[in-house]
This record gives sequence, C-alpha cells and structure tokens, in this order.
Amino acid sequence: MTAQASPSIATLIDDRPMRPSQWMTVLMCGLVMFLDGFDTQAISYMAPHIAEEWDLPRAMLGPIFSAALVGLMVGYLFFSPLSDRFGHKRMVVWSTAAFAASTLLCLIAGNVTTLVLLRFLTGVGLGAATPSAVALTSEYSPKRWRASFVLAIYCGFSLGFVAAGLAAGWLIPAHGWRSLFWIGAILPLALVPILFLFLPEAITTLTRPGADRDVALAQFRRLDPAFRPEDLPHAPVGETGARPRAPLRIILASNLRFGTLLLWLVFVINLGTFYAMQSWMPTILTDLGYPTGTVVATTTIFTVGGIVAALIVGPLMDRVSPYLALAGLYAAGFVCVGAIGLLLGSGAAALLATSFLAGICVSGGQKSVIALAAVFYDAQVRSTGVGWALGIGRVGGIGGPLIVGTALGAGLSPQGVFYMLAVPMLVMVAAMLMLSANARRVRADASRAAQEAPHG
Repeated sequence: MTAQASPSIATLIDDRPMRPSQWMTVLMCGLVMFLDGFDTQAISYMAPHIAEEWDLPRAMLGPIFSAALVGLMVGYLFFSPLSDRFGHKRMVVWSTAAFAASTLLCLIAGNVTTLVLLRFLTGVGLGAATPSAVALTSEYSPKRWRASFVLAIYCGFSLGFVAAGLAAGWLIPAHGWRSLFWIGAILPLALVPILFLFLPEAITTLTRPGADRDVALAQFRRLDPAFRPEDLPHAPVGETGARPRAPLRIILASNLRFGTLLLWLVFVINLGTFYAMQSWMPTILTDLGYPTGTVVATTTIFTVGGIVAALIVGPLMDRVSPYLALAGLYAAGFVCVGAIGLLLGSGAAALLATSFLAGICVSGGQKSVIALAAVFYDAQVRSTGVGWALGIGRVGGIGGPLIVGTALGAGLSPQGVFYMLAVPMLVMVAAMLMLSANARRVRADASRAAQEAPHG
C-alpha cells in the first residue's frame, strides 16, 4: 500500500470538526457532479427534436446517445491516472472547462458526424472530472464521514438527471432544443473560475516533493490556523528513493489485486443490473398494460430510492463496516428485485413500494460501491482506482440491457427477467464478504509487521 501523509496533517482532517473550507470543497465537487448528470441526461430529451429538425431516421439516435457514454469510459480509464499524477484540482477545473466548451460547440454542429464527435469529447471531460471530484472529496472528508460525503456528492449526479428532465419540459417547448445546450455550457463555464479560485488542491499533491510549501502552508492553515511550517513533511509522502510507480500498476499490485478484481466484478454486476432495470422496466410494464402514469412513476421512484439510500447506507458504511453494509444492502436487493417479478400484474401501490425498495438496493448500491472504492484505495491512487472501477463497470452497463433483451427474445417471461436479475445480487453479497475478510487479513498483516519491525 502507498504511504499516507504525516500524522499531523492527517489529524487536521480526521480528528477535528469540519471547517468551512472542507464544506465548500464537498459542495463544489457536488456541483461538478450535478452538472455532469445534467449534461449526460439532457441529450435524451434533445435527441428526438434534433432528429425531427435534421430529418434523421430514428436509428441515428443511437450514436448520438452512445457517443458521450463511450467518452465517459475513455475519461474514466485513461484520464483518472493523470489526476493522481498531476493533481485532482487541476483535473476537475480543466475537465469542467472542457465539457463546457464542447457542449457550447454542439450549438454550431450542423450534422450528425460533428455532433457525435463533440458529444464524445464532452463525455471524455465528464468522465475525467468524476473520479477527481470523488478523490478530492475523500481527501478533505474525515474518515468517520468519508463514505457519506462521497455518496452525497454522487447524489448530485442523480439530481442532475432530474433537473435535466425539468429543464427540458420548460425550455424546449419555449426556446427549442438548443436551449439545453446553452444551459449545459453556461453553468459549468460559470463554475470554472469559482473552482479555480476556491477549490483546494489535493493534500497528496500539496505534500509531494517539490510542491510549493507556502501554498501548502496556506491551505493547511485554512484547516487549522495554528498549523506550523515544521508540521509540513520533509520527506516524500509516497515511496522514497524510487521513481513513483504508475497508479494503475499500484492498484493491480499483489497486495491490492484481489480486492481490485472483486471491486471490478461488483461494479460490472451492479451497473449491469441498474441499466437493465432502467432500460427495460418501462417497456415491460407498458406491455403488461399498466397506464403511462404508473410506468413513469415506477421507473422514477426506482432512481429516487437510490438517492434516499445515501441517507441510510453512508452512515452505516462509516460507522459499522463498508463491506458488511453493502453485503446487507445487496442481500436485501436479492429479495426486492425478485419481489418486483412476484408482484407484476398486481396493484400500482405494491409495485411502486417494491420498486422504491429495489432502487435503494440497486441504484443505491451503485452509488455506495463508488464510496467503497474511495475508502478502499489510498489517497495516492484513489482517482485511478475509482476511475478504472467506473470504466470497467461500463461493460456491465452495456451488457445488462443486451442480456435482458436476448432473454426476452428467447421467450423468458417478464417475471423471469426480474428473478434472473435478482440472482447476481447474491454474487455481490459473496464478493463483499470476501472483501471484508481480505481487509481483516491485510490489517492483521500490517499490525504484525509493525510489532515485528523493532526486532528486525
């Protein structure tokens, strides 16, 4: 594992009340995530109007939808390691500026090819910003609240989805589809100077060899006015005397490889289940004869359940165990997702209640496992760890809806779809229990090594 910052610096975060600068950091990262969610979802409302104005066949909407999603994966996988190397603040600021600029350029796109390219670049910026915002929030959150704050800022992403729908309903009829691009560009452009001026640099960056000690001292004095220059570390925070290893190599090193692969498995299954249910639930319910209002409400409340989960799961992760909290959540998900299948054809009230509970487990689990990744990885590789988990998880997000479509085409009943989606929840329960056992073993090894060190 990589070394941590000096105890005196760690104490500023973990052992003291939250300072205003820390709350401001969480708020600004939450705003970045909100704008990320807004931009990701807004294209869904614009696309039909773009197709109508440009006289496009419906099949051409697919590339428009997927371009940003592919860009997200590229941003997660290839730019998150740059954040760990060059600084989270720099990546958040430049990524926000980049997706704002590419969104603004979408206003002058005159054909599908240009629009798809710009949406891809927008997705890269969005994907680069997310792991950095998560990592920065983690560094400035006390350990006792770390998972809760990561869950809180990721709820901003879901709220951005909701805001995009509300804005689309108001703006598109009055001002046309381009108005959403204006909002999606102007808001992040306005946020960029605020981020530049007030967002702090990551502690890991401030305490690296060669960092500006005056800048670091000024930042740490915002956390504690009594912080002294001699409290700054005089040795490299990471591995000394050697060239720093690439963050991706660190998260796949022998001491982290098992946990990393288990996390990737959980991300793939969780995102696969989430997107399968989000994509197919409206169609399945419509085919079963439910009225449109019930279909919309059931699908929406599934997402709302994920937001509510942050209020429940975050504190449990911080106070009990992140692994056991998620194991319990996924075990409940097995019951709730299966119960949707059992209740198909019943009244709307029972279906809404079950969908809400399933959303807490599936949509909430998706947010919670991101918080788990932020807790699992050290500060020096946190952005890479979170980014690669999100990027690998996109494989599930792509494959989940395809698997359900294939199963329905092969004759599986709607009830059987939800029974099928419930089973992988048990795999995630097992993965969490294995991660918990692995964490205990790592702690025991570290404790034993510390005890034996003086006798070496």
